[in-house]
Amino acid sequence: MSIPTTMRALVARGQGAYQLEQMPVPEISSQDILLRVEACGICAGDVKATHPVARFWGGDGMPGFCEPPFIPGHEIIGEIVAMGDEVDASFHIGDRIATEQIVPCGTCRYCRRGQYWLCMPHDVYGFKNHLNGGMAEYVRLPKGSINYVIPKDLPMEKAVLIEPYACSLHGVRQANVQVHDVVVLAGAGTLGLGMIGALKLRNPKTLIVLDMIDARLSKALEFGADIVINPSKEDALARVMALTDGYGADVYLEVTGHPSAVQQGLDMIAKGGTFVEFSVMSGTSTNDWSIIGDTKEITIRGSQLSPYCYETAIQDIISGAMPTAGVVSHQFPLEQWAEGFRTAEGQDAFKVVIVP
Repeated sequence: MSIPTTMRALVARGQGAYQLEQMPVPEISSQDILLRVEACGICAGDVKATHPVARFWGGDGMPGFCEPPFIPGHEIIGEIVAMGDEVDASFHIGDRIATEQIVPCGTCRYCRRGQYWLCMPHDVYGFKNHLNGGMAEYVRLPKGSINYVIPKDLPMEKAVLIEPYACSLHGVRQANVQVHDVVVLAGAGTLGLGMIGALKLRNPKTLIVLDMIDARLSKALEFGADIVINPSKEDALARVMALTDGYGADVYLEVTGHPSAVQQGLDMIAKGGTFVEFSVMSGTSTNDWSIIGDTKEITIRGSQLSPYCYETAIQDIISGAMPTAGVVSHQFPLEQWAEGFRTAEGQDAFKVVIVP
């Protein structure tokens, strides 16, 4: 196929200054891949970056992560339409690709240790002007990008979930769930739903899912949750304590992004339990840290990106071990990006996808 010289792209020129533009198709070097974007999911991080959040734009003594102008989007799938002559010979023109969200530098301390997802520059597609994302017709995958060939017959609605589900899988691995564990999963959006399949493969004693939206709880039951609780309608802490003879949950995964879910988890977790913090928070959370040590001696673990998870997530999506039905709830063309972002921020959507 012929490659045009210009393309449509959503460009962020500053906090809140997003607009659809016509711009040159990226040029590639001998070590780059040019991908025609098939679809790009809208992540909660993409939505939060449209607001004056200190984590993204700086403030409150925190440096900003965003470096405009940039094209948003890191949940990318697409087709290779051009590549340099030094690209790995395992890739070919026409291959359908899913790419990891981070392009590690390969030289910092973390990369040298094999912890590439903690890379010091932390170059993630769609937040920096030197690494544009997938909300465009074409995207450049540079040297160092981590790419996977995926089946051409895998429906887009499944393929576009590879990135978020790989992140979900990493969060579940961080929890180290055992068969005797009672697990509480707080949050049943796309990432929480992705965790349900990964958790069920570990066969916990009981999987309890919390969310404020009943449609999400219904989907959680469909995907394999044993018990669902809407904290806006019943006392979630009291219910979990009653279900566990007063001991609490052995594992608590925070996937809501709301600061109140942190205190909820600290109250709900059993002594010696494991608390996994997964979300990009919408604000700060102030808690009594003596609960972590002197009161309960719990283990706190973070979860960031999707290290060494893509291959497993791809296979589990293909096999159905990580259920996907209905998770892609909305699709929008680039021209309707604003409606797409509004929909992703609302309560009636699961995964919203931009289809260039």
